[in-house]
Amino acid sequence: VCKSFENELGTTMPMKYFDPLGMAKDDDADDFRRRRMSEIKNGRVAMLATIGYIAPEYFRLPGYCSPSADLKFADIPNGVQALYKMPAEGWAQIAVFIGFLELFPM
Repeated sequence: VCKSFENELGTTMPMKYFDPLGMAKDDDADDFRRRRMSEIKNGRVAMLATIGYIAPEYFRLPGYCSPSADLKFADIPNGVQALYKMPAEGWAQIAVFIGFLELFPM
């Protein structure tokens, strides 16, 4: 148990600060803040991913996702199958956008 962080916002009774692997035992305040921000960001990404999995079942954008590949948004299946329909350029755009988001803390 890391005594310096056990009274931070988000700790709950009866466990207080939960760190079973002892990863934060040598952390200072900046490391603790970075880990907390990373956890919040990962939670937000997980929530958006869930919405992104459900929303295409009910809503589709009009037009083309990739005009050069003659791929319309309506042609992209839901769920995991969408991963196989996305052209490489689309994956590159997603990777650049994720990298851009990593530059700025949320």
